[in-house]
Amino acid sequence: MESKRLEEITIPSIKKLYQGSHIEDDILLVDDLANIPFPNEPRRMHCLFMALCTKGVAHYTIDTVAHTVQVNDVIIVSEGQVANNYVLSDDFKAIAIVLSYEFFYEIVANIRELSYLYLFARNHPVFHLRQDEAQTLHNYFNIIKRKVENKEHQFRRETTKSMLTTMIYDISNVIYHLQTSPNNRQPRANEIFSDFIKLVEQHYRKERRVSWYSNQMCITPKYLSEVIKQVSHRTPNEWIDQYVVLEIRVLLKNTMKSIREIAEEMNFNNQSFFGKYFKEHVGLSPTEYRKS
Repeated sequence: MESKRLEEITIPSIKKLYQGSHIEDDILLVDDLANIPFPNEPRRMHCLFMALCTKGVAHYTIDTVAHTVQVNDVIIVSEGQVANNYVLSDDFKAIAIVLSYEFFYEIVANIRELSYLYLFARNHPVFHLRQDEAQTLHNYFNIIKRKVENKEHQFRRETTKSMLTTMIYDISNVIYHLQTSPNNRQPRANEIFSDFIKLVEQHYRKERRVSWYSNQMCITPKYLSEVIKQVSHRTPNEWIDQYVVLEIRVLLKNTMKSIREIAEEMNFNNQSFFGKYFKEHVGLSPTEYRKS
């Protein structure tokens, strides 16, 4: 018997149910999460979902693990995770920001220690904020909402990204201190993932081979691949490609460098291979992307 493929939660699928403030299919803001009809079957997340509970209680499962959300709790559901079994109290209220992963990675491209944020979100889908931290997050939501709704602003997308970057830095600061607490020893798999991401952040402009990274970490490519897949639901190549492609997009859009110069800077053997690589991942040639 063929297994049924899980339906995905995406920004377009949420917009069909809730017309909140948004910029295309990159970001959607939800003023009251209780106003969205929740599915009565498991769905796989194909976007990044962040919410802050402001009233009441909610219960749900992530990857079959039960979680409870109360006032001033932050909810983070990452790409690939499966959400189900929602039960909300009658007075439940929450605000939410939903980001496409393409938009999210544009935002976090220059955020150091991204692995802390990713690992914490995976291992702590719910975490509690102090009242002042929750109020700060709520303030960010309101400011970002005003930016998103200002369609006359010539740089609406860019200013929204800047505000989101600042918000993520503040959230990451809370997470960083929790992650580096002496009482919070990471499992070996998480340590490997964290070390891998740090290496990628330092060397992706020159090295795209999984074997190079595994050699630096003194483990086999097979073991590295197994661990990264287990922790993040993505392969090492997918992580490396993500960093490489995002950097190429930034260079094409924000510098006057020629395509040949960018290919050399990113350590491609020739411009032809560089063009094929970029088109495979973006769907446009470097020239087409630069003009888009």
